[in-house]
Amino acid sequence: MPGDAYAQIDAIIAAFFGAFDNRNGRSPSLDDLTCLFLPGAIIVRDSGPGCEHCSVAQFAAPRLQLLTNGELVGFHEWETEHSTQVTGSVAVRASRYRKQGTLHGRPYEGTGQKFFQLGRLAAGWRISAIAWADDPDSSLERISAHG
Repeated sequence: MPGDAYAQIDAIIAAFFGAFDNRNGRSPSLDDLTCLFLPGAIIVRDSGPGCEHCSVAQFAAPRLQLLTNGELVGFHEWETEHSTQVTGSVAVRASRYRKQGTLHGRPYEGTGQKFFQLGRLAAGWRISAIAWADDPDSSLERISAHG
């Protein structure tokens, strides 16, 4: 099972990053994202002097709006490095990522780090929490967790 756990977690994390992809006419949806999380999951973002926390729906709303209203096009983000630890039915994953697209007609890209906590249920692995920080030069830093 340990090898399966890592493969299943890899798939969940890939689906998380893929949920924000709007290349080639793809239209991301809240359902693409919420199915990856446990009920009550939280997302915490480094906002400089402190952190912001929100629900999955609060996190997704401003991002999905940008991805579906034409402001942010050709967008995708992907993992560039990761480390995963599994202990029984819980796991943590540290991910470095990159993102790029075209915002308001101008190219941009950014990088950062996300930390995932996951739990295994009968239905499989799900994300219970994410903490993340964009690198200081990241161009989408101003999109807050609450809008």
